Amino acid sequence: MNYETTIDADGALALNGLNEDRDSERAGRRRLWIIAAVVIAVLIGAWYAMHNGGATSADATGEAQAQVVSVIVPGQTTIANVISASGTIAARREMPVGVAGEGGQVARVLVDAGDWVQAGQVLAVIDRAVQTQQLASQAANVEVAAADARLAQANLDRALKLVERGFISKADVDRLTATRDAAVARVGVARAGLGELRERTARLNIVAPAAGLVLTRAAEPGQIVSPGTGVLFSMARDGQMEMQARLSEFDLARLSVGSSAEVIPVGSERTFSGEIWQLSPTIDQNSREGIARIALPYDKALRPGGFASAKLRSGTVTAPLLPESAILSDEKGSFVYVVGSDDKVERRAVKTGEVNARGIAVIEGLSGKERIVLRAGGFLNAGDKVQPVVAK
Repeated sequence: MNYETTIDADGALALNGLNEDRDSERAGRRRLWIIAAVVIAVLIGAWYAMHNGGATSADATGEAQAQVVSVIVPGQTTIANVISASGTIAARREMPVGVAGEGGQVARVLVDAGDWVQAGQVLAVIDRAVQTQQLASQAANVEVAAADARLAQANLDRALKLVERGFISKADVDRLTATRDAAVARVGVARAGLGELRERTARLNIVAPAAGLVLTRAAEPGQIVSPGTGVLFSMARDGQMEMQARLSEFDLARLSVGSSAEVIPVGSERTFSGEIWQLSPTIDQNSREGIARIALPYDKALRPGGFASAKLRSGTVTAPLLPESAILSDEKGSFVYVVGSDDKVERRAVKTGEVNARGIAVIEGLSGKERIVLRAGGFLNAGDKVQPVVAK
């Protein structure tokens, strides 16, 4: 009996444990269902908030997270069109001077580079010893021809007196007249030869064709020169200089003769004022550039062959003017961020123009009435909501 009672007690305990396990399992399942229901409710709430603008508290949170940005309304500004260019300094009218006569040995050089000369001034003298003797010889020939002419005239005069007395025939008078005429003609020929030699001798002087500044000298005493020697002196007529600014086809078309320019030689802080006096009528086929020639007054700081930069004015343009920080660029080009009426930013493509100390002109894409993000555009994306603050 005692054994059976013990077995019955143990069975009851096992049965109770089994019931407890079943109750725990049911409680765990209920907790899982509750958690699943909560998750589903959260997901539904999130979906509803996303598609229906969210609750009022969510709106308040979004507004609190909107980025504060500075904006400007640029309006319209009249801006001077300025084209930057580079080029070289040169003589406006360069005059090469060489040997005009027969040439020979240079006897004296009377000027040097940097000297001012007048029209017709002698720059160098070529030895003329041989030409001097030729002149003397030809002058003697003139005297001989003149003497023959005087003798022929005297013979004719005597013959004319004898004709009246009948001692000489008319034929003899004609012969003497022809002799006199030939002698006079020989005098003319001799004098012409003398004049030719004098002109040739005079051309042994190398002279300045016009007043101006001597730029280079390539003649030295003792040098043998001839018409094929080349340039012995180069001159700038009246000392006038110019800058030959190289420009693209587009920039060249925006300029006109008479436009003002400012030139700054390399190595100098001085600015020289000039104006365009000639625009290249052709374009280089390789570089696609032309030349604007800027007339400049003489100054020691302007050295032909030197490099210089220039700013050329080509009228004015009225356009919005933005600081550099407001204009962004990427592979698609330049753009700005415009804040709309709903305080959301939108990307606006723009085309920039002149750049000066005040900012960059926007010639296409803006009217000037928009609110433009001044800074921090790199941290924005199109469609972002912002809190715009007008910059002062």
